[in-house]
Amino acid sequence: MKILKVLALVALLLVGLGVLAWSNRSTVLGLIAQARLPDVAPNRPVTWLEGPADPPPVRRQPNVILILVDDMGFNDLTLNGGVAGGAVPTPNMDSLGTDGVIFANGYAGNATCAPSRASLMTGRYATRFGFEFTPAPVAFQRMVGTEAEDGAIVSPRFFRERVKDVPPMESMAVPASEVTIAQLLKQQGYHTLHFGKWHLGANPGARPEDRGFDESLGFMAGASMFLPVKDKSVVNAKQPWDPIDRFLWPNLPYMVQYNGSEMFAPKGYMTDYLTDEAIRSIKANRNRPFFMFFAPNAIHTPLQATREDYDALPQIRDHRMRVYAAMVRNLDRNVGKILQTLRDEGLEQDTLIIFTSDNGGAGYIGLDDINKPYRGWKSTFFEGGIQTPFLMKWPKGMPSGQRYPHPVGHIDIFSTIAGAAGAPLPADREIDGVNLLPYVKGERTERPHQVLFWRSGQYKAVRDGDWKLQSNEARSKVWLHNLAVDPTEKTDLAAKEPARVKAMLALLAEQDARSVKPLWPSLLQGPVFIDHPSGRQQKAGEEYILWDN
Repeated sequence: MKILKVLALVALLLVGLGVLAWSNRSTVLGLIAQARLPDVAPNRPVTWLEGPADPPPVRRQPNVILILVDDMGFNDLTLNGGVAGGAVPTPNMDSLGTDGVIFANGYAGNATCAPSRASLMTGRYATRFGFEFTPAPVAFQRMVGTEAEDGAIVSPRFFRERVKDVPPMESMAVPASEVTIAQLLKQQGYHTLHFGKWHLGANPGARPEDRGFDESLGFMAGASMFLPVKDKSVVNAKQPWDPIDRFLWPNLPYMVQYNGSEMFAPKGYMTDYLTDEAIRSIKANRNRPFFMFFAPNAIHTPLQATREDYDALPQIRDHRMRVYAAMVRNLDRNVGKILQTLRDEGLEQDTLIIFTSDNGGAGYIGLDDINKPYRGWKSTFFEGGIQTPFLMKWPKGMPSGQRYPHPVGHIDIFSTIAGAAGAPLPADREIDGVNLLPYVKGERTERPHQVLFWRSGQYKAVRDGDWKLQSNEARSKVWLHNLAVDPTEKTDLAAKEPARVKAMLALLAEQDARSVKPLWPSLLQGPVFIDHPSGRQQKAGEEYILWDN
């Protein structure tokens, strides 16, 4: 009888899916995905490993906290202007720059999250070891690669013939041959901690607890729910035009794992929960050097705010902007709680804190100005996609109140942390980043980098001094900008500077020769319009790029 009931339910589901299939492919995929959500246990307490009961007799190495937020727009900090016209003060995040160093030209490792994180964790261009595209399920890439916005003049492509060459998402990982900053610091006697998003491999051997972290509390995928959709304390904002958003809402669980444990529910809003646990771990480790990689999923989609933060912003009329701004408000408050804990525990003076975002703000959320004054969005190599807030503070170890002008990048974080900790760099490979401490101390006055590179399949970019070239081979299109006089990339000089274009394309070719074949292929190629977010009518003649993943 039970079997017959199950078969009947399956039949009804198949009939329902068949009726829906022609009218709403997204809903079909969502229903299928919902049926496969993992089982999640109730919340359970995490017992953090305790360090020594007493402080060390002599000065120890500095603590290091790397805060990597998700999809933050350059303009989201009041330091840079502020979200919703400055309606949401961000004093805690701002203080990491005003009391430390503001890197005025801080670049992400890539324009999307996982390759950028791979670069940050290793100090190397991720194309050196094949981590070129963001790990994502085939169903997700099929949806994004086949569903265009209403009235679109440029449609995405999905490469069905490549699916056979794509491994399961869980095995898309940074190769075991790469050395992470956590592994390096663990060898130096640091207790290493990870919180939040990982997205660098989910199978055994690739997870954070296998890649140098003593303790890890978070999720392996590229996103997570902040609260259950129907929780009484959550306010949701959905983007109906966006296939990414339509995929996330039915697919994402609300869960975390501790060192590979069973999945269990967080306690409350995800960013609040991760912060509260991070604070508990700081207290447990106050008497030994620790490295904390604090990587909340804020402010990545799905857009979900607490009712408390949403209600605190009645002056913002647009619902989507208000939810987004409330998420920024919540994030700043939680960064402040971490900073206050360091002060309370007497650790503030000798803790190096680096704050940045994995890439620029996303255009697919449909909000203007989050990357102001820059053009472009996440997934583009225009400045809006790769210029990120980049702040660093270490009261005992470097001067404060600086605005450092020269270009730096995520690739430098590995070497900078190693330098602060006194850890020798791996000698058996080329490290692309540099230790930024001598530069901010004034011990070195030259540029840390003459040349910086980015690549995502056929879409590439290079910054050589103050000149930046982008090459979108799928469009047979290049852009050339002189950032010294045109930092917002308004004037394309490619036609006027053919010799410079040729020389910079040669730099890209040389970098390609030093890179390796991607570990898995790109399955989709989609348009991203530069001068307006998604959800707006596309018009002929508007600038856009074709992005591979």
